[in-house]
Amino acid sequence: MHFEAFEKAGGVAFRDRGLLKQAFTHRSYLNENKATGLEHNERLEFLGDAVIELIVTDELYHKYPDKTEGDLTAYRSALVNAITLSKVATKLGVNDHLLLSRGEAKDLGRARQYILANTFEAIVGAMYLDGGYQTAAGFIKKHLMPLIDEVVARRLWIDAKSRFQELAQEKIGVTPSYKTVREAGPDHDKCFTVGVFVGTDEVATGEGRSKQDAEQDAAEQALSKRGWE
Repeated sequence: MHFEAFEKAGGVAFRDRGLLKQAFTHRSYLNENKATGLEHNERLEFLGDAVIELIVTDELYHKYPDKTEGDLTAYRSALVNAITLSKVATKLGVNDHLLLSRGEAKDLGRARQYILANTFEAIVGAMYLDGGYQTAAGFIKKHLMPLIDEVVARRLWIDAKSRFQELAQEKIGVTPSYKTVREAGPDHDKCFTVGVFVGTDEVATGEGRSKQDAEQDAAEQALSKRGWE
């Protein structure tokens, strides 16, 4: 696996390509390729999550000197959630380099979105180890922070459930409700499917690793279907 295309898209150059390969290695890949000697990316993901949060927090603190702690927290949540991180990862071509099991490789839905977001965090963790804080900060400033203007302008810092409820009440005078329609997978790796209803009409469904995530995804889908984004 060659990573030059990703490095070019990301504007980075790794000294230790092994770290970058680890960042792209999903646990499921090792289940089918035990003899590779590779490590999966979960430890890097753990590290990258903290690095991203610190960099984004620092950037927001200085960009919005008059905003409250609550506003800054909401802005940060909108930037570092799975939806946003997976979009940035997709734009950078992360999909083309993922090391996945055959089963995971076929799944292009919500599960892939989580894998992309987690891989993005792992890449930042690897970048931090390979090049230090400034390298990771430069990457985040270039590829993630520019999205903050859209987040603020479109009020994306208000979570999807709140936005859909607000607009549904305003436009049709109804408060949406949510219902779990399906659960799949073992207890440690559940996937929930939740429907969002306006009255008795199902507007959309969403998936997530928790019921809360699935509800947010359903609300996002409902906003899109109704053209209320």
